[in-house]
Amino acid sequence: MSFPTSRPLKLCVFGAGPQTGNLGVDALRLSLLAGIARRVESPQITVFDFSSGTRTGHARVAGRDLTYSLCGAVNTRRIYRSESLWQIRAAGRLGGLRNEAIRAIRDADAVLDVTGGDSFTDIYGRRRFRLATLQKIIALEQRCPVILLPQTIGPFEGFARRSVARRILRSVDAVWARGQASFRTLQQLLGEDFDSNRHHCGVDLAFGLESREPDTPLPAPANAWLDGDTAEPLIGLNVSGLIYNHAAGARRRYGLRADYRRAMIRFMERVLHETEANILLVPHVFSAPGHKEHDPDACAAVATAIKRLHDHRVTVVPEGYDACETKWIISKTDWFCGSRLHSTIAALSSGVPTATAAYSVKARGVFETCEQDRHVADLRELDTDDVVDRLWRSFSSRQETRRHLNDELPSVLARVDSQMDEIVSRCETPQAVLRSP
Repeated sequence: MSFPTSRPLKLCVFGAGPQTGNLGVDALRLSLLAGIARRVESPQITVFDFSSGTRTGHARVAGRDLTYSLCGAVNTRRIYRSESLWQIRAAGRLGGLRNEAIRAIRDADAVLDVTGGDSFTDIYGRRRFRLATLQKIIALEQRCPVILLPQTIGPFEGFARRSVARRILRSVDAVWARGQASFRTLQQLLGEDFDSNRHHCGVDLAFGLESREPDTPLPAPANAWLDGDTAEPLIGLNVSGLIYNHAAGARRRYGLRADYRRAMIRFMERVLHETEANILLVPHVFSAPGHKEHDPDACAAVATAIKRLHDHRVTVVPEGYDACETKWIISKTDWFCGSRLHSTIAALSSGVPTATAAYSVKARGVFETCEQDRHVADLRELDTDDVVDRLWRSFSSRQETRRHLNDELPSVLARVDSQMDEIVSRCETPQAVLRSP
């Protein structure tokens, strides 16, 4: 392997820490590390996470073992802790004060910020918005070049939070908005400050995630389904705990028109009544059982709701598989539908015909990347029956969709590579931006 960059590039990464329980965030981190490892011989990378102190992280990416540093950076009211974002910010203003996070940022050639792919918005609440923006502001205050990796920009519903976002976008070295809709939001926010040399329309990093067969085979009957030992089609379905477990609250928060629970159950009932397909439920976000975001609870609930019908035709992928293994599992399905966006990216990037039951604008932008936006069933726009019909049409046209997707995918993957080339190039020779946040 030859490396375009041989000097020890020093980088910091925000918004893609490990142990979040979110396989989408893991996919972003692993894809980013792999992209860097292919282009830089000896990168020195610090990944900020929600733990304490400094530690060593390891990843098997791009055919080699990559060692990197982990450093705590937490949005906590316990501001006396060294990993508190507020203490990190104060330490930066006071010259460092032996703070490990500030030292890493000051030594870095650039800070790369991906904000979990979709958290640079205020739709998830003030606390999450504060975390997303404070990380960026700390780096900018240290005069370190900041690059916003491909992510959804907005929406920003509050005027004050919109102003904060605009100041950050004006100040960073470069931005890649994920998809055309997000790119239009970026252009509107910046107005006359929009600069085509710094502000780009990008592709989600997870399109480049490596796929790996699990070390531990799935239990029966899923193992036989994945091995292709059955003639029946295999449907992969991700049911999001975020909008299933506490449906009424999610409906209010995201302005959903459709009843998500009813739509998922009706669609599965239709599949089981009218086809011989098997259904593999694939959790993608894990928390504690009973937590509103815990996908396994949602998957178990929907399986229980149709138990009288399925007779061993529905099963849930157990916990314990990482992002690369889960992508492999998804890649073996004949058609996939997910509400967690990165579950659908795992499918799309594997050439699997894919639909989404979407609760926000972010999904359409990603599906437009592959010319697949007709497979978006927007829960905010459609009623329950229309969502079921949209998913059914997507499933029924899966053969045609596969051909279309296979035509589009090479150019999408080429864009992933070219944007990573430019990101690394900018880290080597950042362009100074004089505005402060």
